[in-house]
Amino acid sequence: MSLNPAPGGTTKTHRVVVFSTPTCPWCTRAKTYLRGRGIPFRDVDVSRDPAAARDLVRRTGQMGVPVIEIDGRPIVGFDQARIDAALGLRAAH
Repeated sequence: MSLNPAPGGTTKTHRVVVFSTPTCPWCTRAKTYLRGRGIPFRDVDVSRDPAAARDLVRRTGQMGVPVIEIDGRPIVGFDQARIDAALGLRAAH
């Protein structure tokens, strides 16, 4: 869960799940990016969890990773702008 300031000084909690494999360089980049921004996430290795892999394909129509799910909404690939927008973050410089 991450706590990000929302308008008015309140905080918003986000549920972040990264579906990845150990050999995927874009998965590594996505996780490194989230860690660097201080965003906690749950990592699901779809190469070791066939049920999660099947569920991911069913929900997104995608067989590729990474898929970053933020508050139940999938982002396919490491799309930094969409990740930042979904988390309410300012772009990293």
